[in-house]
Amino acid sequence: MTILVAASGLLTTVQDLGRVGHRRHGVAVGGAVDPLSLRVANILVGNAPGAAALEITLLGPALVFDEPAVVAITGGDLGPLLDGRPVESWRPLTVPAGGVVSFSHPRRGCRAYLACLGGCAIPPVLGGRGTDLVAGIGGVAGRPLVTGDVLACGGPAAAVAAAAARLTAAPARWSVAAELRPAFTGTIRVMPGDEAGWFTPAAIAAWREGTFTVGTDSDRMGCRLAGPRLDLVAPREMLSECVVAGTVQVPPSGQPIVLLAGHATTGGYPRIAQVAAVDLPEMAQAAPGTRLRFLEIDPAESRRLLLARERALAILARGLALAGRRP
Repeated sequence: MTILVAASGLLTTVQDLGRVGHRRHGVAVGGAVDPLSLRVANILVGNAPGAAALEITLLGPALVFDEPAVVAITGGDLGPLLDGRPVESWRPLTVPAGGVVSFSHPRRGCRAYLACLGGCAIPPVLGGRGTDLVAGIGGVAGRPLVTGDVLACGGPAAAVAAAAARLTAAPARWSVAAELRPAFTGTIRVMPGDEAGWFTPAAIAAWREGTFTVGTDSDRMGCRLAGPRLDLVAPREMLSECVVAGTVQVPPSGQPIVLLAGHATTGGYPRIAQVAAVDLPEMAQAAPGTRLRFLEIDPAESRRLLLARERALAILARGLALAGRRP
């Protein structure tokens, strides 16, 4: 099966769960900015959680399927359509041969994920199929999709037909648990960063109590925030240190940057905080103009929240498996 990109959208890339084990060589992990939504989309269609899928940013593409397919769309609500008619996200969807999946406009959030039964048939590079836009590797020639691209996707025709038949016969009385979807609360839980003690008491108070707005210059590498200036007690320099998705760095401008999936392996700005892993999907869905506040929690609470979410994800996967992937 193939998918023709009839219109590319703003930024559509192939993504998975990243390239693990190469950071010591300076290779970014990368992968989906909202890995939870990608995992859920894959589970809904019966793929392995890390199968290659499409990450769609703000303005979605138009995708033409040459054969019947089973897909799922998760993440932000970008107004998904099938042949021009609205369809529901967070559920498996049967697309007929010649069907067109497109998106009207962003309603909430900024990144959607489209998984297709069988995944995207992309050759792995350093163990990952996702697109690294900085290194120019993975995905389709290391770049965003463009109009006219053709992607090989999907599983055997018999598997797709069987899955489509199950979906047709399935009742509609089920939904993905709320804890597996972005909550859009505007509050992001964080823990103190290694250099939090370098900042003035006023800066720490502003970080904990102030409101920050997501900038239009945000991208897959980082979410740039505008708000109260966060000053150091005194000018300081530091050697580059390890950073991960969710690290909150503060450059000399005093305006924080929350690192996202496409970040480099090291960074040289003071780290005022670290976003709790459970709230990385919330950061991934914060569109430009979104107003955010940050709530400090301790590492034990962060672990508890993450484990609870992983249990909910396991319950979803197990439930669909026991039902023969019948919703």
